[in-house]
Amino acid sequence: MIDEFPIFAIAAACANGKTLVRDALELRQKESDRISALGQELRRLGVHFDETPDGFVIQGRKPVLGGRVQSHGDHRLAMSLAVSGLAGRQPVQVEGAEMIGESFPAFEAVLRTLGATASTSPFSA
Repeated sequence: MIDEFPIFAIAAACANGKTLVRDALELRQKESDRISALGQELRRLGVHFDETPDGFVIQGRKPVLGGRVQSHGDHRLAMSLAVSGLAGRQPVQVEGAEMIGESFPAFEAVLRTLGATASTSPFSA
């Protein structure tokens, strides 16, 4: 599930209660250190995110505030952060999201069907 953790973290932020991820050290060795990158960007959006050496803890049900975030060169992180905008009080703008089109060319169109006003450079939902 290593590649799914970024979107799982968005779901955890919207869920009731605490979500604990552990034994996921491989997240630190992907396109980016996904644990650190997830934490940095989700905290910018107002999510309660605590890093652990091999995972993270998210306290859910705090609203996503919206704002400008970075993709860290990771297309899965970029897509997940864009999806977080659907739950945001304000739009979420994802800098460096252009690479989404390489892995999922229809992503922007799909996100629009869910109510986002998505556009590239910067990607916003």
